[in-house]
Amino acid sequence: MKKHIYKFVLIVTLCLFLFPTMISANVETSELPLYSESAILIDAESGQVLYEKNSQTQLSPASITKIATAIYAIEHGNLEDIVTVSENARHADGTKVYLEAGEQVPLLRLVKGLMINSGNDAGVAIAEHLSGSLDAFVIDFNEFLQEEIGVENTYFANPHGLYHPEHLTTAEDMAKITQYAMKNEIFREIFNTSELAWHGETWDTTLINHHAMVRDKSYEGITGGKNGYVSEAGFTLVTTAEHDNLSLIAVILNAASDKQSYEDTTALFNYGFQHFETEKIDRNVQYEDSNENTYVTNQEIIYTKRIGEVVEEEVRPSGMFIIKGENGEILQKQKLVQVISNKKDEQMKSEVVVASPSTDDVMNAENHLRIIVPLSIAISLLISSLFIVQVRKI
Repeated sequence: MKKHIYKFVLIVTLCLFLFPTMISANVETSELPLYSESAILIDAESGQVLYEKNSQTQLSPASITKIATAIYAIEHGNLEDIVTVSENARHADGTKVYLEAGEQVPLLRLVKGLMINSGNDAGVAIAEHLSGSLDAFVIDFNEFLQEEIGVENTYFANPHGLYHPEHLTTAEDMAKITQYAMKNEIFREIFNTSELAWHGETWDTTLINHHAMVRDKSYEGITGGKNGYVSEAGFTLVTTAEHDNLSLIAVILNAASDKQSYEDTTALFNYGFQHFETEKIDRNVQYEDSNENTYVTNQEIIYTKRIGEVVEEEVRPSGMFIIKGENGEILQKQKLVQVISNKKDEQMKSEVVVASPSTDDVMNAENHLRIIVPLSIAISLLISSLFIVQVRKI
């Protein structure tokens, strides 16, 4: 008896010591120790947020603004256009590709100088070429961001990211802008360029990408990036990476140092690649709701879940297709297209159609009549006879 008591006490004691440690470990791993004021990690295909820290806080972006300028120029300009550099562009502050006033440069080359060497002069030249002036560009630029990309908390007062009190964005919006841009093949190629030979009118050199992870590929699977810095914004960083069919976008805003921005990015990528996977549902897959209405996927559905997580699929009577994770969180939703089902039509037809009698059924019916009719007559005659006899006795 005493031995059993000792065993029980030992087990309880171990539980008291071990369980708090396990719970604490879970809490620690659920929150990444990031240095930056704001950060976000999203799946580049599904757009799902995998991790965030103050991702809706408006902050100055510095030169990661140029991601938006580049995709706007690629989609709204003719990349073969020859741009004449203005005095205004020539005297832009900050980092440059040292354009000269009157110099003529293809628009595509300016976009590359903008992204790889973070040329502010290239940004001004692009803006003036596309809209005629910086003021007009700002109007066109923000309309593009809001209406075509769908940002909600972003306003850009210039094409390059030099500090302006109204030039603000969020980590969430920058991730959305980058996700949009990465769908463009030309942008993806520029975004992942490590170096570029530059032959300007007064500057012959090799441009080296300012983003260290793009430049030296220090993290496996890096597919592109843009860094930024002004004193009012701190260090900012946007980076994309792909591994095992999972594509991620990490955004860092207001890190205290260059080193910290890269450490935060690495922490986000490690977390994403270690814990998540992307699944796809093809087009033309059929589903039924609880009322047996049939729906079909009219486009590919992409969703991200934890590795090994079992998801629940549900089609609501409205036709909304919901994918839920194990904790009930909605991972993805999409409106399906209802299709006409022949099943109900066939059931309705079967209810009103009367089957034709077979030959055997007809013959059996005739045989029954041949027996029943004479028998009925005989019974009737017998009853009548009995009735007559009774009447005579009376």
